[in-house]
Order: sequence, then C-alpha cells, then structure tokens
Amino acid sequence: MLRTWLCATAFLLAVIGPARAQSPDTAGVRYDPQIQLHGATLQLNGAGVRYKAIFKVYAAGLYLTQKAATPEAVFRAAGPRRMHIVMLREIDANELGKLFTRGIEQNASREDFVKSIPGTIRLGEIFAAKKKLAAGESFQVDWIPGTGTQILVNGQPMGEPIKEPEFYNALLKIWLGAHPADAALKEALLGKARPSASAHEG
Repeated sequence: MLRTWLCATAFLLAVIGPARAQSPDTAGVRYDPQIQLHGATLQLNGAGVRYKAIFKVYAAGLYLTQKAATPEAVFRAAGPRRMHIVMLREIDANELGKLFTRGIEQNASREDFVKSIPGTIRLGEIFAAKKKLAAGESFQVDWIPGTGTQILVNGQPMGEPIKEPEFYNALLKIWLGAHPADAALKEALLGKARPSASAHEG
C-alpha cells in the first residue's frame, strides 16, 4: 500500500510540479501560449507582473515568432512581435506615458533616442488622450514588418502605425534594457523566472 502511494505521489509530482514551475505569475491574467498576428504564429516568450513597491501595477506578456532568452535575441527577432499589457490597478495614463518616455530615454543611446522621438511623442499623446487606465483595461504594442509599430488600447488601433523601426526596440528596452522598469519582470519576459517586487521606475 505504501509503495503504491509513493509511486502515485512521484507520478503526480512529475506531472504537476514542472507545470507549476513553468507557469508565469501574472496575477490571474491569462496569456495564450500562442497567438496569430499579421499571418504569423507567435509564441508567448514570457509573462510576469510589474510591481511598484509592494503593489501590482500591470501584467505583461511578450510574444515572438521564436523563443528568445536574451534581450539581444529579442531585439533581433524576425517577424511580428507583441507586448501585451493588462492593468491590475487604476493608473493615470498620462503619468504612465511619462514613465515610459523616461524609460526609453534611460535605455536608448542618444542616436536611437533621437530617431525614436516621433514615436515617443505619439505614445505620449495616446496616453494623454486616454487620461486613465482602469484595472482590467489593456494595451498592446505590435511590431509589424514593413508597416511599423501599431499601438492598440483595449484592442482598438490608436491611429496610424509609427513607422520608425528604432522605436519598437526602444520601447521594449523599457522592460528589457540595461535599466529595466522591473528587473524581475525582465527575467520573467525572457522566460527565466517568476517576478517579484522591485523598486525601479517605469
């Protein structure tokens, strides 16, 4: 009897244990393992939660055509890409836009920041017009080769795509750059770890 119980327990740990270890902590936000974007199949590279002190601010998921374990591999990734963010608490959208702008500036070279200024201004305008993002609301930032960066709020495109190719990687560096908004979230987006609280801005 004991031997049977031990065998059953070992089997359950083998099946359930790894699944829990690989499951990202996204505060109840569900990210599909695969999505379709512009005719391509994208995989969930990683997902996690952005913390501000001890508070959960938003969940973030990164989708790529192929898995990438380093920021450099993400920046070089071919095909469409998506960053999908779901708010976990109400936040002033204009303030969030300012934090994103600061994050872009802190992580981009001067040359790349200058090239991404039109996109950065457009991003700020979108958030300023939205005013507030409530818990449960979402926005997506899609990179579509040959088209540019498309920003969507609650699934609705916000104007024309931003054509400067430097802007998308500059935006991703908010989370994946040398000075990320949340170091634990950076690891989670790269599929390496579950997130924990961080004191970084962004």
